[in-house]
Amino acid sequence: MVYDLEQENKEILARYKDLISNTYRTLDEDQNKVIRKAFDIALDAHKDQRRKTGEPYIYHPIEVAKIVANEVGLGATSIACALLHDVIEDSDYTYEDLKKMFGKTIADIVNGLTKISVMNHQNISIQSENYRKLLLTLSEDFRVILIKIADRLHNMRTLESMTPDKQKKIASETVYIYAPLAHRLGLYNIKSELEDLSLKFNNPEVYIDISERLELAKESREKYVEEFKKEVSEQLDEEGLNFTIKGRAKAISSIFRKMLKQGVTFDEVFDNYAIRIIYKSDAKNEKFLAWKIYSIVTDLYHSNPQRMRDWISQPRSTGYESLHLTVLGPDKKWIEVQIRSERMDDIAEKGVAAHYKYKEGFRQSSDEKNFETWVTEIREVLENQQSLTTTELLDNIKLNLYSKEVFVFTPKGEIKILPIGSTALDFAFSVHSDLGTKCLGAKVNGKLVPISYILQNGDQIDILSSQNQKPKADWLDFVVTSKAKSKIKAILNSENNHLVEEGKEILQRKIRHAKLNFNDEEINKMQKFFNLKTSQELFLSFQNGNLDTGDIKRYTEGKGIFGNILNRFRKSPNKNEIFVETPETNLDMIVFGKDEEKMNYSFAKCCTVIPGDKIFGFITISDGIKVHHDSCPNAINLRAQYDYRVLPAKWVNEESFKNRIKFEIEGLDRMGMINDITAVISNSMIMDMKSMSIESNNGIFLGTITLEVKNKSQLEETFKQLKNINGVSRVKRL
Repeated sequence: MVYDLEQENKEILARYKDLISNTYRTLDEDQNKVIRKAFDIALDAHKDQRRKTGEPYIYHPIEVAKIVANEVGLGATSIACALLHDVIEDSDYTYEDLKKMFGKTIADIVNGLTKISVMNHQNISIQSENYRKLLLTLSEDFRVILIKIADRLHNMRTLESMTPDKQKKIASETVYIYAPLAHRLGLYNIKSELEDLSLKFNNPEVYIDISERLELAKESREKYVEEFKKEVSEQLDEEGLNFTIKGRAKAISSIFRKMLKQGVTFDEVFDNYAIRIIYKSDAKNEKFLAWKIYSIVTDLYHSNPQRMRDWISQPRSTGYESLHLTVLGPDKKWIEVQIRSERMDDIAEKGVAAHYKYKEGFRQSSDEKNFETWVTEIREVLENQQSLTTTELLDNIKLNLYSKEVFVFTPKGEIKILPIGSTALDFAFSVHSDLGTKCLGAKVNGKLVPISYILQNGDQIDILSSQNQKPKADWLDFVVTSKAKSKIKAILNSENNHLVEEGKEILQRKIRHAKLNFNDEEINKMQKFFNLKTSQELFLSFQNGNLDTGDIKRYTEGKGIFGNILNRFRKSPNKNEIFVETPETNLDMIVFGKDEEKMNYSFAKCCTVIPGDKIFGFITISDGIKVHHDSCPNAINLRAQYDYRVLPAKWVNEESFKNRIKFEIEGLDRMGMINDITAVISNSMIMDMKSMSIESNNGIFLGTITLEVKNKSQLEETFKQLKNINGVSRVKRL
């Protein structure tokens, strides 16, 4: 391709000027010199590189630096690091070079941002290892994570140039790890945009549908906000308050989550936009003015007390402060109103990065302390990482990223913030790991409760402990915090390893007496004979006495010609096994990969697919290729963690397909309703109904129906006709 280099150089300079247009007003001369120097080095390092779009690569670090400066609100050091974030990876500049030019702090942050080299760990996803390293950097300097999130945001904004498969992989990875991190760091706008862009590439039909509906409703929304403004502003002006009122649509991904969670359509999501009142205040009157505005709004409109949220008296652990109330607005429809000061709004927009702007004069704040506590907890989990698989590590940390919170008190009145659903045992671990491991029970508000007691807002907890207490495996069934889970697992694994070694020694002695060889081959044969999954289970069975000398004798007898047959008869049936019917598969119906190859496959049990559905293949470790629906509940995790095992898949021969799908139907009950439903399915659509269960309660019916379906168009037509039945309000595929 031919590039207009002169025009590109003008564009690079224009983008850089746009970046520094704000910094010159807020930073001093030395700080601006550091940014200019970083730009010059980045320009030199990337001079011969281009992005997938064909644009000069330098556009990317400039745009990341803009996000860091304007949307995250970081200072000169971080802006310089954003400009330099790919320099070590993509050029001849080294860590030592940057250290000499910019000092240790900038060199360390850029080093932390350098793309993580591929690691080959057996049975561990390469991508999961990258996440592990990403989280490790959080315990060193949180600016690394903030700049990494800015880098990901710009990549998501320019994802159009990638292939569809790459788009889905990056979008899944973003919603799996980066959006929760942005949320936890208080970057709500960035978190929402990351989730929206992920939805755009993972589920484009839904994204387009909701965004078009929001656009159609924009005019009426703006009209509504103006009416609200007019009524409220008169009252606020009388009180001499300095304020702004603005309306905003909820994030597309947030609306979609509500639709799924509540099983409703877009039109039934009543709070798909909110009104925000932002007021100016000094530190002394900040809280007082929030409640004054609250009083004025609730005098004008009826409020819903069940939807009142006070995050000013007790901020979230992210530092978020705001009053949320839901009122019957001018048109007698429920609308969410958020009341916050300019400082609170800045922290809500820019998260942890904004805290440091308000250290002087304002409450030094529980919000910053809470964030530091969270980072400390992450550090503690990472210190025990050797005992966890990478997936367990990610699950433990992600567990606390999105969770809602409960506020409780120590015996001395100190506030502790824990994820909702936390138990007395989680509280004990949050105070100190040793207290958690020795926890016997607790007194909550003076009353004795078990360690599994679920904490409620306002509880005061006193932990009872004993030196003789040890963690038990069933503790993992009810703790929810990552700190508690990782500590319990680490101790149990340590004890388990000791027992395994004991069992191994016992088995060695017994094998020697039976005149057998103690080697891997013999151990594998023995493990299969006793129907055990691992050699560890075999050693533990001899340690705890489940297997003994008599079983060794049985094994030696079973090694003869008829050993395998005898073993089958000895194998006891698993009572917990549930039979799941899988559809008959015609291996010519689906092809895989770019070359559209025919391969052996089966359908995954976590989702149902029918011809016409968007699908992909996933290479399992022991069960071949499994075909999943594109919107399968596990699709995000599979693409995010194991993208190298995901195969594009395509329908080619649908005629002989039959599969069972389940759907829910709801509406107003009446005489003849069941007859009308069965008439559509059996007579109009000529489909085979395999099961039907309908319950009626106070005039509302809810039914679950299983059908044998040939393709997507047949199912869509069936749903369309069912929705046209008088009284049916909702039909939803499960």
